[in-house]
Amino acid sequence: MMRVASLVAALLMSLAVSVSFAAAIDPLPPLSGAQQEHYQQLISQLRCLVCQNQTIADSTAPLALDLREQVHRQIAEGRSDAQIRQYMTDRYGDFVLYKPQLKPRTILLWFGPFVLLALALITAVIFTRRSRRRPVPVAVDQQALQRLLSEEDGR
Repeated sequence: MMRVASLVAALLMSLAVSVSFAAAIDPLPPLSGAQQEHYQQLISQLRCLVCQNQTIADSTAPLALDLREQVHRQIAEGRSDAQIRQYMTDRYGDFVLYKPQLKPRTILLWFGPFVLLALALITAVIFTRRSRRRPVPVAVDQQALQRLLSEEDGR
């Protein structure tokens, strides 16, 4: 009888814990068909800050999940794309956008890779030209060389 009571108590405790976890989850508001399409389009334009080479739509990182939920809530609240993008860039910087606007703050994002590539090519050309230079022949005093060699042979 004690075993049954212990088993029932354990089952009730596990049920209470699972119900409390379920109550802690804040369900996202439902989206209409047009809003869902809008949501999918927008999350495919935002970069995962953890993965950096994936959108938040493709990433499984916890931060990407949080960003998806934030976008979902803002769409449900009726905010525009511009407002949502502005919120994300204010909070995470222009890097969160896969295609940031060209402005003074984002010039490095747009042109940095090309500048680095140009510097690498210039460096490669300089090193290649230096290695192709032929050494200048050194004038050798033949008499002094013969003296040194004969001294070496005499030892």
